[in-house]
Amino acid sequence: MTDLIPTINEIVKFGLQPNLTVINRDILLERNLIKVYSLYFEINYIYDDTDFPDFEYPLNIRENIESNFKDFGYYKTVMDVIELSNLKDICIGDAIDDLTDITIDLLEIKWRIENNSLADGLWYFQFAFSTHTQQHILDLLNYMKLKDA
Repeated sequence: MTDLIPTINEIVKFGLQPNLTVINRDILLERNLIKVYSLYFEINYIYDDTDFPDFEYPLNIRENIESNFKDFGYYKTVMDVIELSNLKDICIGDAIDDLTDITIDLLEIKWRIENNSLADGLWYFQFAFSTHTQQHILDLLNYMKLKDA
């Protein structure tokens, strides 16, 4: 898990700093999203039941991401990819929202590791990833793959 915080830092910088100049920005983001995804399968911790304070995230994350990914936008998706007979339930996704939510989740994981305990941060990583972050990563990676196809 020594790669977790550096990998998080590579992703969240796009939500913490506006107008970054990053060479191979999309490749860097994609590589680190995949790295976080793979680190999820290495989580191992002992539950820490300490009553910790709540995390508060910066409010300008979405605006910073918009400034760093001006070419990101909306995309079509379906409600239920398994139900092949229903071709009408099409939804709209938002790549900026995906990266915003991923960033907020990762910032909280990092904050919990650095301010609460490693166990609390890893517990939150497991919880947030399986219930929220994972789908946003999959949607964003799919969008990135298809937007330039």
